[in-house]
Amino acid sequence: MTRAQELVEYLAGVDSLAVVCHDNPDPDCIASALALSIIAESSGVDTVELFYGGAISHQQNRAFVNLLHVELDHLDTFDPEEFDRVAFVDHSTPAGHTELDSVKPDIVIDHHSTENPTAEFVDVRKDYGATATILIEYLRDLDIGVNVQLGSALLFALHRERIDFIRNPTPHEYEAALYVCRDADLDLLEELYGAAFSPATVDAIGEAIRNRVQRGATLATSAGRTSERDALAQAADYLLNVEGVDTVLVFGVVNGSVEMSARSIDPRVHAGNVLQQAFGDVGSAGGHADMAGAQIPLGLFADSDADDEKLVQFASRRVLHRFFDALHLERGED
Repeated sequence: MTRAQELVEYLAGVDSLAVVCHDNPDPDCIASALALSIIAESSGVDTVELFYGGAISHQQNRAFVNLLHVELDHLDTFDPEEFDRVAFVDHSTPAGHTELDSVKPDIVIDHHSTENPTAEFVDVRKDYGATATILIEYLRDLDIGVNVQLGSALLFALHRERIDFIRNPTPHEYEAALYVCRDADLDLLEELYGAAFSPATVDAIGEAIRNRVQRGATLATSAGRTSERDALAQAADYLLNVEGVDTVLVFGVVNGSVEMSARSIDPRVHAGNVLQQAFGDVGSAGGHADMAGAQIPLGLFADSDADDEKLVQFASRRVLHRFFDALHLERGED
């Protein structure tokens, strides 16, 4: 019996399923949640609802949801008592990944878990580059038809998660892309790639470029205070192209937290472990070897009585120090 068949068997007799994305979901997470909902409905589940926490702020992610008409509800409206089963996709535990802190999932499907999930159905494949790849294999094994909406969502997810950036894509990602590309709307995907930057995103990326600090092949920088959390990841991707740089951390103050996004192409650096070592004692941190994130309450780093500019500057110095210390790099005069 394949894992897909085991999932269908587990869903037998289930009337309702909540599929919970991680906070601030990306295309891999959203497309995987959509695919799981199709599988559940094909298995006889009457009610399937998709939920997310945080915000969808990246301009491509907003366009992704809108153009593909993906129905997502915020976790503010989620009541676990209304559902027979709860599934987590692209994350495995509540802590550090979702606003839910007391709900244990019944189903976990993920590709990069550092935890040992205790759900009744668990499929975690660390040798895969995307969660969408796993769900595409399920669809293929179950011979479930892929419509234009789902095919487009899954193909875009594969590209944005791994293939576009050549971030350690595995043969599984290319095989999955070949399977769904025939059902995707390529004109729509081209429109997604052309989604416009918001002025706030441009401002955050520009601030990150101006504030960059480099130690050897490692670059860290502050994007200041921003409303665009996903601009941090975009800035990190951009700055990884700087000559001689193979590890990047971009951080910024978003509402009441210091949010961080890290990238690395250095095989000796595991970005998730570095952020965990640097910030795990004061916030949530973790991720892949090549891409990771962290979140820290601003109040832990700064005096709340300081004015905004001083507050951001003080928090920035503390983040820089902790990050460079975790990599055993000289702090310099920052």
